[in-house]
Amino acid sequence: MTRVDEIGIGGLGASRRRVEDARFIRGCGNYTDDIKLPGMLHMEVLRSPVAHARIKSIDTSAAWAIPGVRLVLTGEMAAQRNLAWMPTLSYDTQAVLATDKVRFQGQEVACVVADDPYTAKDGCEAIVVEYEQLPAIVNPTQALAPDAPLIRDDKEGQTDNVCYRWEVGDKAGTDRAFARADKVTRLKLHYPRSHPSPIECCGSIANYDPATGKLTVYMTSQAPHIIRAAVALVAELPEHLIRIVSPDIGGGFGNKVPVYPGYVCSILCSILLGKPVKWTEDKSGNLISTGFARDMYFDGELALREDGRILALRFHADTDQGAFFSDAQPSKFKIGLVHSAFACYDIPVGHITARGAYTNKAPGGVAYRCSFRVTEAMFFQERIIAAAAADLGMDPAEFRRVNLVRDDQFPYRTPFGFLTDSGQYRRCLDLGLDAIGYEDFLKDKEEARLRGRRLGIGISTMTEPLGAGNSREYDILGIKMFDSAELRVHPTGKAILRTGAKSQGQGHETTWAQIVSHELGIPAADVVVEEGDTDTAPFGMGTYASRSTPVAGAAVSMVSRKIRAKARKLAAHLLEVSEEDVEWELGRFFVRSAPNRGVTIQECAMAAYGNMPDGLEPGLENNAYYDPPNLTWPFACYLVIVEVDPETGVWDVLRVVAVDDCGVRINPMIVEGQITGGLTEAYAMSNMQFMTFDAEGNCVGSNYLDYLLPTAWETPGFELHEVVTPCPHHPIGAKGVGECAAVGGPAAFVNAVLDALSDTGVRNIDMPLLPDRVWEAITTGRDVSGAPPVKT
Repeated sequence: MTRVDEIGIGGLGASRRRVEDARFIRGCGNYTDDIKLPGMLHMEVLRSPVAHARIKSIDTSAAWAIPGVRLVLTGEMAAQRNLAWMPTLSYDTQAVLATDKVRFQGQEVACVVADDPYTAKDGCEAIVVEYEQLPAIVNPTQALAPDAPLIRDDKEGQTDNVCYRWEVGDKAGTDRAFARADKVTRLKLHYPRSHPSPIECCGSIANYDPATGKLTVYMTSQAPHIIRAAVALVAELPEHLIRIVSPDIGGGFGNKVPVYPGYVCSILCSILLGKPVKWTEDKSGNLISTGFARDMYFDGELALREDGRILALRFHADTDQGAFFSDAQPSKFKIGLVHSAFACYDIPVGHITARGAYTNKAPGGVAYRCSFRVTEAMFFQERIIAAAAADLGMDPAEFRRVNLVRDDQFPYRTPFGFLTDSGQYRRCLDLGLDAIGYEDFLKDKEEARLRGRRLGIGISTMTEPLGAGNSREYDILGIKMFDSAELRVHPTGKAILRTGAKSQGQGHETTWAQIVSHELGIPAADVVVEEGDTDTAPFGMGTYASRSTPVAGAAVSMVSRKIRAKARKLAAHLLEVSEEDVEWELGRFFVRSAPNRGVTIQECAMAAYGNMPDGLEPGLENNAYYDPPNLTWPFACYLVIVEVDPETGVWDVLRVVAVDDCGVRINPMIVEGQITGGLTEAYAMSNMQFMTFDAEGNCVGSNYLDYLLPTAWETPGFELHEVVTPCPHHPIGAKGVGECAAVGGPAAFVNAVLDALSDTGVRNIDMPLLPDRVWEAITTGRDVSGAPPVKT
């Protein structure tokens, strides 16, 4: 008997084709909108056309008179059932349906349930709402002004528009370091609002059965178990009578983690009517009201020595939270993991302060392809690193090389308490510089300058904390951020795996099976993966913030090892030797002294159901709950070359090189797809995605004519390279990669454009770097802000 070929069976390292694609490319996916239940009714939401106004009256009589309308629900009716407000995942409250006033354009005011969606929409249009308009606030500066109108006057004791204050670090030590600095670099910038824009909008089908008291909700959720807990709190139903089912999801990117009012309204309407109620959001509703990301203002400094070493850092961040503080993030970190900034640099001391402000916008702060505000942190980090190199007159690559954490410094404790455990940062940087031909480019850039052409190169080096979970520090709503897996091996050696995660395109059905193959030697094709149904899946925290491989993937590995441990006992029984005499190689157990005497994992599976030794329970199944000992820390280096047209401000991307170290790669093809997708989003955010607000709080860019999504035509090509540094504490050495390029990529594009303008004195242009902004910077020699309100 020979060892199983791991690549041949689709195990670790195999570029196995995605199992999911077989149904997706045939149009056979099963999305929420595909589900039809007997007697199902349809719900439409009426949204506010204004950003801030008191509700003087709501007249629903005309809506009730429309044939086919079954229910018109207002905030006042919801309040009678204690459901006009709901708790958020950040321990705030959010209006389900407005009662006193509306606080952002697009806020839910009422909903109509009818026999079909068209009648429901007609019903919404028939509702007459009288508003008394109030001044709108569209940025933190306005919100924190002494005379600012109070947005959250519903909250007892709230006297201003501050929703949180937070700080971390050593202020006194940082001040001392700045006092002895040779030079101080300062940078102010705004990371604008962006929207995840999944292909599929949010939606739900609530089905309350009055006979059994059970509520089943089919919905677009990245975290079904957390939604179940939230629904239990809001609807006052016991969890065992709530079933949340997340079928196929057409993209999430963090947008489908929060609890949205539409979900709650469909549930309440189903309870009131005793029939299934379906709500499917339209594109305008999704863009204008569901979870935004970013919208953070930075003002920071680096203390520098003349030789290029960074002595200290400090910065303040103001976040625009919108009307309600509804971020889904670990409870103790009000601004997410923004203090992971500068973790890849050897900086002795630092201090960060942060403040959140309520504004008249849809709730923001969603972790859009990001581990809880890490995207903002890494963007500011790499923008001020570029500015510091320029201030010192140092080559930006050399400045990074001087300050990056060395290989022999791991495990490395950052000034904010994080422990980064492994990496080859300088190797990644050097590989990227060699791949892009850095030295040759610098010569080409100078020659081009003499001919009136503006070339620039941007670098971004970053490490990102992934896999939030260790129970010492991380929870959401008091529930620790572990994850789970349940594995059942059938008598024939085929297996079914269920996890508490939920894929929205990450390829779980493919990669989870590959982990099982790696641990047990069962062909990946013989492993079926199921997720998303709280009645069958083990309790887990869902998929976001790149938790899949670091936490859920680790749980898959650990439950497979539990299965293997029991199979070893079965093998010893079959081979008639003691368990201590049994050795393992992929796919089979054998006798140490007689390697040719062995049994396969499939033979052990059959024995588990028909030939067990005395005292051993039948069956071959188990579960595992994985509480990670630490975050994982992938590293990446992104380099971008651009050319800027000084006459128009248009800039073209000439080359993009990416070097990613995400530890051990389960499926290289899927990893490359994740990096390519992330770089595409990074390019879009830096170049074309413009969503802002005017002085009245109107959302400008809430359509795909203004908020552009890149197509294959606009998207540049990407050259991908890899370094592999296994994570020392992850069961298979993986670190995660789904967000890295979207997190680290934007700064590389912006740094490249600013490098092309290095002789103009311009230090910052806020994203997106639209041609008019770049042209304005070139012609005026001044920084260009993109903070709202936008000029109208």
